[in-house]
Amino acid sequence: MPPTPPMHDEPLSAGLKQRHLTMLGLGGVIGAGLFVGSGAGIAVAGPGIVVSYLIAGALAMCVMRMLGEMSAAMPASGSFSVHAERALGKWAGFSVGWLYWFMLVVVLAVEATGAAQIANGWVPGVPQWAWVLLFMVVFTVANLSAVKNFGEFEFWFAALKVFAIVAFLVLGALAIFGILPDTDPVGLTNLTGHGGFLPNGWEGVVSGVLAVVFAFGGLEVVTIAAAESEDPARSVARAVRSAVYRILFFYVGSMLVIVTVLPWTEQKAGISPYVTVLDSIGVPSAAQIMNIVVFVALLSALNANLYGSSRMIFSLAERAEAPKSLLKVSGGGVPRRAVLASVAFGFVSVLLNLEWPDTIFLYMLNSVGAVLLFVWALIAISQLRLRRRIEQEAPERLVLRMWLFPWLTWAAIAAMVAVFGLMLTDDTARPQLLWSTGATLLVLAVAGVRELRARRA
Repeated sequence: MPPTPPMHDEPLSAGLKQRHLTMLGLGGVIGAGLFVGSGAGIAVAGPGIVVSYLIAGALAMCVMRMLGEMSAAMPASGSFSVHAERALGKWAGFSVGWLYWFMLVVVLAVEATGAAQIANGWVPGVPQWAWVLLFMVVFTVANLSAVKNFGEFEFWFAALKVFAIVAFLVLGALAIFGILPDTDPVGLTNLTGHGGFLPNGWEGVVSGVLAVVFAFGGLEVVTIAAAESEDPARSVARAVRSAVYRILFFYVGSMLVIVTVLPWTEQKAGISPYVTVLDSIGVPSAAQIMNIVVFVALLSALNANLYGSSRMIFSLAERAEAPKSLLKVSGGGVPRRAVLASVAFGFVSVLLNLEWPDTIFLYMLNSVGAVLLFVWALIAISQLRLRRRIEQEAPERLVLRMWLFPWLTWAAIAAMVAVFGLMLTDDTARPQLLWSTGATLLVLAVAGVRELRARRA
């Protein structure tokens, strides 16, 4: 196994501050998956959704801790793609880098489509495709400018989402204890009644995990962004430490409030559980307020994913695994060609929205569903290999360490394998797994061909 390469300066701008990274870590994962998608988990798990989020959140926290350990020791704009290459070889870095880039460019188009659907409801006279075009132009311009502008955009977007979650938790707690006007203490009635805490048994909890685990995607972007901060090692360590606990608190705390304030059977399909709870405690225009929050959450995620995808493909180009032309950097340290390459599919989605506005959202989601799990698995395997090597060669770089190494890393890998297996048996999740497996196998085949050619040369 080759020695760990020395760290080198990135040609990108160091324009991100600690507050940008901290809020990116908090806000990058708080999106429509929480505000809207959590309803599907409640429907299958009942109050047991709290346990589902604890399990899924624990897995995400482990992955983030592993990624934080490697990123603090070896900061790079390609983050886990660079780590995978150092740990397992060029095929691994190529595969995980391109798969993650593919996932992000599709997801940013999904987010633009979701935001456009909300905006179209507010202003029906403007077609959905026109809203997608507007969002793509605005955020392309934002990402083509200095990275500090991206940081400011994301800071305030994330701040609004965090404020919304905190306000919801406070209002919910007041309602539970009967402190709000015209409310009586709720107690634990809704947690233990209506079929009990686990109305569908542990099978419901497991189904809930499948429904919510992908909502934690987005945590990875903070380790990509750390390479463009003034002190990457210290910045990513701080951001990871603050993010993982608070995110788990926001997710699990929100679900606990939702299933305590109202019986889980009163949640309605297609309506955010946050809206249902706010309506029940008398918050005026709750649906419209949450629509605004979800709208901002989608645009925030679009912004973060465009940034993450551009830096990932730039890193691939640095390692000769993407066209060298993408290495062109502006005077302000922005990889503009990488940004334009990453946003290209977003503009293609304008045409897709013009032709199939009602169905394209679902098709795009199905194409990337399980790619995140493959990325997480390679992060865990890379950490297993690199931790020992860093301890031998440069132990001073380990400013952030994975808990209970290596046992917890192995446990996380086993959990991911279990989720893959569960997806095979779930009628809703199986199409996502099949689409994503096809994309993964295609990229692995290309990586294998490249490896063979390199050896023959």
